[in-house]
Amino acid sequence: MGTQDAQTGREHDVGILSAPILTFDLDKEIQQLRSEGRWQSGHTAKTLVKFPNFRVVLITMKTGGRLEKHRTEGRISVQTLTGRISFRIADQSMDLSAGQMLTLEREIPHDIEAVTDSAFLLTIAWPGAPTASSTSVTEESTS
Repeated sequence: MGTQDAQTGREHDVGILSAPILTFDLDKEIQQLRSEGRWQSGHTAKTLVKFPNFRVVLITMKTGGRLEKHRTEGRISVQTLTGRISFRIADQSMDLSAGQMLTLEREIPHDIEAVTDSAFLLTIAWPGAPTASSTSVTEESTS
């Protein structure tokens, strides 16, 4: 079942976003994203995992594609899978090649540009967000 978000043009199968165990063939996911029309305009993305306090998004970018300056409410990690991206914070720029990862504290403005055709995993963790198991752990530790 394919879906398309009218605002972003993202096209992909949604699938299961939250379960006790999820596995992914990242090479296959990257190929699928690169076959979509949105890829031609610079970038496309697919949320692989979605919990209230944790999200993993696979993003593919064409050479020269950009994610303009933005910030997130949660801490993030960016792990480059293929290609090379330029990650910019204020006046600092870091190139991340395949196999490299960076982490960033929340609320720090940043932008990303693909130096070459690239794919990376974006992981976002929100502080203090409730989890399904946090209530039971709290109750057990206080009893």
